[in-house]
Amino acid sequence: MKEKGGRINWLIRHMMLITGLVLAVLLLFRGAAGTGRAAGRERLTALINDQADAGLEWIWRMNYPAAGRAEENETKMVKAEEESISGLICRFIFGQSPLYRYLGREEGGEINYKEEDPAFAGYLESGKFYEEHQYLMYDGGEETGAGTMEQAGTTVLAANGDGAGGEGTSGAPGTTAGGNAGNDENAGAVENAGMNGNAAALPKKDDNMTCAASVLPLIGTTYRKEQLADYDYMMKHFYSVHTSTTAGRDLMKADEFLAKDFTLEGSNDKPQILIYHTHSQEEFSDYGPDNKEATVIGIGNYLTELLTAKGYHVIHDKSVYDLQNGKLDRNKAYTYALDGVTRILQENPSIEVILDLHRDGVNESLHLVNEVNGKPTAPIMFFNGVSQTPEGPIEYLPNPYRSDNLAFSFQMQLDAAAYFPGLTRKIYIKGLRYNLHLRPRSVLIEVGAQTNTYQEARNAMEPLAEVLNMVLQGN
Repeated sequence: MKEKGGRINWLIRHMMLITGLVLAVLLLFRGAAGTGRAAGRERLTALINDQADAGLEWIWRMNYPAAGRAEENETKMVKAEEESISGLICRFIFGQSPLYRYLGREEGGEINYKEEDPAFAGYLESGKFYEEHQYLMYDGGEETGAGTMEQAGTTVLAANGDGAGGEGTSGAPGTTAGGNAGNDENAGAVENAGMNGNAAALPKKDDNMTCAASVLPLIGTTYRKEQLADYDYMMKHFYSVHTSTTAGRDLMKADEFLAKDFTLEGSNDKPQILIYHTHSQEEFSDYGPDNKEATVIGIGNYLTELLTAKGYHVIHDKSVYDLQNGKLDRNKAYTYALDGVTRILQENPSIEVILDLHRDGVNESLHLVNEVNGKPTAPIMFFNGVSQTPEGPIEYLPNPYRSDNLAFSFQMQLDAAAYFPGLTRKIYIKGLRYNLHLRPRSVLIEVGAQTNTYQEARNAMEPLAEVLNMVLQGN
């Protein structure tokens, strides 16, 4: 009899427990229906806590009435708890419900977490960053895609050969001088002295000159130091800055650029200059089976001849870095080129100058050409990567020679403006590094574009060799 009564009591208690849980769930749904989705997860969570605590407390008191009085003495302590055990249990149970999760979503379908995981927030930020700066996912992209005469900064020839009236020089007028730089006795002198030339034949350079002193006629535009000291003036007349980066006053300092000495110290018994092509497959407009020389490698061959004739020891690397397994891949070419060029430098540590020759990519309707030295010449463009975005430095692309790279191209730009007007476009600055970190005297040079003929690009190598020689001789 006693055993039978115990079973009945056990059955009654469990029926009461089940009934209480059902009532709690009904109360929950009733409250949730009144709350609606607009109330949000926080109100729903508070409702669950209250209903769950009330339901389980009622069940507890019905089964153990004596315990209720003891619990009254501990009310303050229970309320001090951040969350009750019953609330945690119920939240876990109801958290598995699709209805609960659905009500916890915002209109956009995303779960409205009260606090985001910092790692997840970083992931979202990086995703947004790379969406806005897709160019950083690759190591290429040095082509300007110039679509207007103003952007190119040089003369544009239409299909009929008529000029469109673009700028003939690389910048706005500074101080224009005709004739020769220096004394009159230098007039009509032979071309600029090279490595083995007679330095005494060069005219004396005035302290105010911002270009090299040369026996060549000074027929272009020169600039005063106070002009170049004006940051806004310098940036407007000498640089095009891509939206991928910034070139602030802390970096672009003309006085520091002009003060750097790039004179080669070693003799030419060992290699001094390296010419290579990250994109060796870049061709000019007249490339074909009968003119296979019409590539950047072809103009590299000619520049090598010119610099060798001036007494420099030059290595021309003709390796192919932009073809892998027979497929053109220019995005990874800088990675492959870095391996190849590093190997050459390890074998020839005497190399002090590195020139990466390219040709630009522009709209097919553009034909950029100027008359330089009496010849139709494809304009060249010095290109600098500064390893930074508008948000700051790119830590994985450090370049200890960034300022030197900028100064090297700036000095050549000034010399070209003075002695070979029309030779250069504005210096182009972009956010990546482009392997310019290997030597202080490193520069990427865009020679013309795909719309130029090979001869126009070849004609640019002669004044380029002169300008490079001026800077390397410290004139």
